[in-house]
Amino acid sequence: MSLKQQITEILEPILQTSKYYLVNLEVSNSKIRSKVVVLLDSDDGILIDECAEISRKLDEKIEETALMPYAYTLEVSSPGIEFPLVFPRQYHKNIGRSFKVIKNDGVEKRGKLTSVSDTHIVLEQEGKRKKNDTDATEYTIAFEEIAKAQVQITFK
Repeated sequence: MSLKQQITEILEPILQTSKYYLVNLEVSNSKIRSKVVVLLDSDDGILIDECAEISRKLDEKIEETALMPYAYTLEVSSPGIEFPLVFPRQYHKNIGRSFKVIKNDGVEKRGKLTSVSDTHIVLEQEGKRKKNDTDATEYTIAFEEIAKAQVQITFK
């Protein structure tokens, strides 16, 4: 079993008693100093104090099991805006925000996220429309068609 899988197994019971779920876990092994990066989320976000608490619990378990014999750095945080969305449940809290979606076929769609269902998202094309144009272009994109979806920062 890989180190990543072992850390995931240690982390799962810690997360089961909370509202958080694992988005990503990366381990970079080194005999000098390994690094473990854990990205967590919840349906209503995560606070730094909560990340710190989970980090303490995970660190204790890693130490108890002597899983990492060398020095290591443990980082627990939220994915941040630069990290693509991974799970459908992450989209709900981002309704109304600008998105860039790259589909499996390579086609890129940009727009404001207007709705989310169990099977798809709906983006409304943003940008200037002609004066008499009241129709907004909407894109319905199934989750299975999404290769990468990322919140875009807009300055207005």
